[in-house]
Amino acid sequence: MKIAILGKPFAEQQAPVLQALLDDLVRRQAEVRIEHSFYDYLGQHVTIPEGISRFGRVDSLAGCRFVLSIGGDGTLLDTVTYVGALQIPILGINTGRLGFLATISPETILPAIDALFKGHFVIEDRSLIRVDTDPDTFGDINFGLNEFSILKRDTSSMIVVHTYIDGEYLNSYWADGLIVATPTGSTGYSLSCGGPVMLPQTNNFVIAPVCPHNLNVRPLIVPDRSVISFEIEGRSNNFLLSLDSRSRTVEAGIQVAVRRENFNVRLVKLNQVNFLSTLRSKLNWGLDRRNPVELSV
Repeated sequence: MKIAILGKPFAEQQAPVLQALLDDLVRRQAEVRIEHSFYDYLGQHVTIPEGISRFGRVDSLAGCRFVLSIGGDGTLLDTVTYVGALQIPILGINTGRLGFLATISPETILPAIDALFKGHFVIEDRSLIRVDTDPDTFGDINFGLNEFSILKRDTSSMIVVHTYIDGEYLNSYWADGLIVATPTGSTGYSLSCGGPVMLPQTNNFVIAPVCPHNLNVRPLIVPDRSVISFEIEGRSNNFLLSLDSRSRTVEAGIQVAVRRENFNVRLVKLNQVNFLSTLRSKLNWGLDRRNPVELSV
């Protein structure tokens, strides 16, 4: 089995479990590839077994059975950009803080790997958002799992985002910015702006203004088969476009449109972990001392 690994720096006390992970994969005769920068970082904290190779951004992961994302949710978002249209299943191992997407804790890594090899898992498809701009802004990596945002720069005054759905005028948002979130991203930035939580299988986007200047503007749910386009203006000639964790400065007059990407992200789920249980455990959703303990886990 061929397995790729991407990751970010981790706490020193987690080095032993990552050493055990590498040793276990080698023992199982897996063909392991580690992303260049993470390989170098790992080598400073663990002993990398012989036979493990490196890969970089330009190298294809075709042929890999799984991709392990070691870090937090941001690491998993970055991993999505490496996998792209290959749709290789991703297992998120949480060595970060919240771990809403990366749900496997360090102490359960080895049982998780055993479950992968035994086929004891389910695959959860998550939709992506695609951004097209003229002039081009994000190049070949113009898709994201969480959200696309249009934001003002630094302390500049608010911006106006003229928004259209399938060419039909929706509204002009006078705000600090505007977010278009996927169902996965509905628990992120959009949620902090008052947007609703959507189940992952929901075929919708959320349009949520950031600090709107008019109180009668609220987040709006639209079908993800829609094409949402924007025109941006403001006192400043520069704005920020953000796609998950990637931000670019653009000039006024840029043409922007978002739609659903034609491929999905495939996340590996183990041990009966699902979106609803994660919602309760990570975000304390509906936390109420009146609820039975056995129903809240």
